[in-house]
Amino acid sequence: MANWIPLWVHKLGSPPIFYRFAGAVRPWALALAALLGAVALYGGLVLAPQDRYQHDAYRIIFIHVPCAWMSLFIYGAMAVASFVALVWRVKLAEVVAMESAPIGAAFTFVTLVTGSLWGKPMWGTWWTWDARLTSELVLLFLYLGVIGLYHAFEDRRQGARAAAFLALIGIVNVPIVHFSVNWWNTLHQGSTVRILGPSKISGDMLWPLLTMMVATKCYYLASLCGRVRADLLELEGGKDWVRRIAEAEERA
Repeated sequence: MANWIPLWVHKLGSPPIFYRFAGAVRPWALALAALLGAVALYGGLVLAPQDRYQHDAYRIIFIHVPCAWMSLFIYGAMAVASFVALVWRVKLAEVVAMESAPIGAAFTFVTLVTGSLWGKPMWGTWWTWDARLTSELVLLFLYLGVIGLYHAFEDRRQGARAAAFLALIGIVNVPIVHFSVNWWNTLHQGSTVRILGPSKISGDMLWPLLTMMVATKCYYLASLCGRVRADLLELEGGKDWVRRIAEAEERA
């Protein structure tokens, strides 16, 4: 068993093997994301009751909160892939890290936009320099910085390494975003969903939220698989396995 795990990881790190693996996983992950997303939206927008204080305005949490979770989760995944790429020089890890950045930036952008839409009726303003909002904005800038730095180099692998350093430096912002409501006085409400201990939200509101959380993770997996596959074809353009794929598509 101890030898099997490194062997499996080593094989999956091979670009042609991962290309086939990602191609098999992507449609299932995309279908699951669509199904769970539809169920979560119906549960959150139709079945869940009104909130006692925020009435129907609170329903934006079924988009806002899962996207906020994903903005942190994807940055963590990007940082781990960056670490692997820098320490062990794994080409696939570089690709995973760099292709995670645009997806994470999109989730972070949606988090900020939906947060503003929610903040207007609750706080009376679209934006305030609250600790949670400001640190989430910094997270978006970090994502954009990684993307920009990656594309600033003619040598793609050199650009990936430089961007990976930035991703690792920026990881310090992730706990700041998460714990900002505990460390500072903020307008932003505290956590209502807890992994350990009871959640501060009723069950008929909680299950659509958790379902959407799973749906967004499935979407990230599907999107990442598609982006990595496309990037590998470009990066490995001169290799035999890519030529075989191109020939097979021409015959088809």
